[in-house]
Amino acid sequence: MANIKSAKKRILIIEKKRAQNRSVKSKISTYTKKFQAAVASGDVSVAEKAYSEVTSVLDSAVSDGVIHANCAARRKSKFAKQLDKIRTN
Repeated sequence: MANIKSAKKRILIIEKKRAQNRSVKSKISTYTKKFQAAVASGDVSVAEKAYSEVTSVLDSAVSDGVIHANCAARRKSKFAKQLDKIRTN
């Protein structure tokens, strides 16, 4: 346990940020699962809506600094490929 006042303050700040980051990561996971389910069902319109939602969540996570920009770009690219695959079928 920290003894210095500034270290105690940092512990509190880190806990708040950790909770916020966990919340954002959970949201990313939820919307990713929704998109994957839409792709698995093969419904293009639902998948397109889910794709726009998941990309929006990823972009907001990048702007908050929760995930790296390249990580979000990689995921969006992967999701776009999956969406194109069901569009062509």
